[in-house]
Amino acid sequence: MSTPTAGSPAIITAELIALDADLGADTEAVIGSLAARLAGAGRATDVDALRVAALAREAQSATGLPGGIAIPHCRSAAVTAASLGFARLQPKVDFGAPDGPADLVFLIAAPEGAGAEHMKLLSGLARALVRPEFVASLRAAPDADAVVALVHEALGLEVPGQAAPAPAPAPTPVAAAPSTSGRYVVAVTACPTGIAHTYMAADSLVAAGERASVPVRVETQGSSGGTSLSPEVIAGAAAVIFATDVGVKGRERFAGKPVVASGVKRAINEPDVMLAEAVRAADDPSAARVAGTAAGTDTAAAASDVGWGTRLRQILLTGVSYMIPFVAAGGLLIALGFLFGGYEISSGAKEIVLDNSLWNLPDGGLGTYLGAVLYQLGSLAFSFLVPALAGYIAFAIADRPGLAPGFTAGAVAVFVGAGFIGGLVGGIIAGFAALWIGRLRVPQVLRGLMPVVVIPLFATLVVGALMFMVLGRPLAAITSGLTNWLGGLSGSSAVALGIILGLMMCFDLGGPVNKAAYAFAVAGLSVTDPATLRIMAAVMAAGMVPPLAMALASTIRPGLFSEAERENGKAAWFLGAAFISEGAIPFAAADPLRVIPSMMTGGAVTGALIMATDVTLSAPHGGIFVLFAIGNIAWFLISILAGMVVAAVAVVLAKQFLRRRGEPESADELVPVAA
Repeated sequence: MSTPTAGSPAIITAELIALDADLGADTEAVIGSLAARLAGAGRATDVDALRVAALAREAQSATGLPGGIAIPHCRSAAVTAASLGFARLQPKVDFGAPDGPADLVFLIAAPEGAGAEHMKLLSGLARALVRPEFVASLRAAPDADAVVALVHEALGLEVPGQAAPAPAPAPTPVAAAPSTSGRYVVAVTACPTGIAHTYMAADSLVAAGERASVPVRVETQGSSGGTSLSPEVIAGAAAVIFATDVGVKGRERFAGKPVVASGVKRAINEPDVMLAEAVRAADDPSAARVAGTAAGTDTAAAASDVGWGTRLRQILLTGVSYMIPFVAAGGLLIALGFLFGGYEISSGAKEIVLDNSLWNLPDGGLGTYLGAVLYQLGSLAFSFLVPALAGYIAFAIADRPGLAPGFTAGAVAVFVGAGFIGGLVGGIIAGFAALWIGRLRVPQVLRGLMPVVVIPLFATLVVGALMFMVLGRPLAAITSGLTNWLGGLSGSSAVALGIILGLMMCFDLGGPVNKAAYAFAVAGLSVTDPATLRIMAAVMAAGMVPPLAMALASTIRPGLFSEAERENGKAAWFLGAAFISEGAIPFAAADPLRVIPSMMTGGAVTGALIMATDVTLSAPHGGIFVLFAIGNIAWFLISILAGMVVAAVAVVLAKQFLRRRGEPESADELVPVAA
């Protein structure tokens, strides 16, 4: 392995190491202490940014590994040089490993645009941690200099005062040509940052293959690249293992292969079990197989080690995410129809469009005709809202075979009046019906027909029968009751709903809670129902508050924010005005405990004012660019300004008076914190 560029700092030095140290009782304290060491050594410009980035990665999935090891890691713009912080803890701290707390902790920190050589060094450390002799040497090291020497030796780097050693041997996941002695398995490993788990999983699977005499060819999809599996190697494989926490790039290359899928950590913890499952799948004609699409999931997804709570959230968010383009396009076209033809266009748009043309304009002229065309086009797009929701929920469960039954379930939900709730229920039933049918044992001759004929046909029959004969009327009654309840809200009850919607929109800024509130509003949106128009107004106005508030706060008190945050604040003005709540995410990610509660406070104020003043909105997106679709514009703008000011003042006060220990009074005074 080549060394880093000349003049660049060593990847680990004695000052980055703490031996037999008590760094705190939890993960956050240990990561914070190691981040402070790196910042104190000049390896990072902002200790808080580094700590937040590492904790954000930790929140995605715990970094504890079997054997008392933890490898928190991240990439961050605050990191100036690829670095390793190391702690040998006494007492141990729980990092979420299946066998208990960790006493050996490496904080792996990479710059945002780390070069290939540095990324290879960081991934090389992860691979070294698979070797028991290296881990034992770390526990026995008498001092920090010995740890430095061990790490340098494991990575093949020069130790000061010594010649550069040859790197210790490690299993190498390469796309070698298949052996002629028997079958083999291919695998893809990938984690969100692509620094550590990606390569540890790869080496663990290769080692498991050596123990089982079943060669494993691995493609690593990580930050330091990897040797891609060739089409010939993939074609000859008996099965494929997907050990990933992110989407597999080029999934369609493996179409038709028996598959075992899990998160990346399972390949580190249970490589032998996963390999045995892959071998069994290769011998099972009814085993789950990779679908022939790059974008979809496969039928093995439900068998992954992701918890069912997380899995259900992913399924629902998939449906909502695919639904939103129909909502945005259709809703904005409807709003433009009102702009050209007036609100009365909704009652006669269909007849105007069918009976007239540019050469035969209706009474009212070109404006009325364009308004009718835009309104009808938007209505048709908007009519796909519930079918798209149900269809892509089913797609998230069963891949392409779930699309037809899912869309049909959504159409049935609309037909029987079950609406948004019916789409959710129908999509889930359709997806699991398709998944179950796809796992039935069928003769070889029928396997090719399963995804395109058999599964869609029978899954559609199952979900259609259930929706029409059993669930339709109860779901329609629930939807009707909810609509009537919303229509009857007034006074304090309407204000309370506005507060709840405002809090939800500002809680996770584009995450599941935010999208749930948004989906609730757009699914019920009806230009003939003022209650739904008020809810839509509360949701959009509250969603505009966070980026606008952070833009205002970073403008009036720039000293409380870093230079990068001040730049983000300039862009947040436009993002907030356009109803893009994600414009506040950089601020919330860097300082969630002070930013998010402040944003929720402002959002609650805005939501309450919107509901109290009977503001309405007939467009589901657009921010200030759809003012023509807003009823009571003055109070709409006043409500947003009020929430923006409240949130901005709250975050300024929080940053001013609730400073974290060791934090300077001004962000401009940030200096590396001593270890």
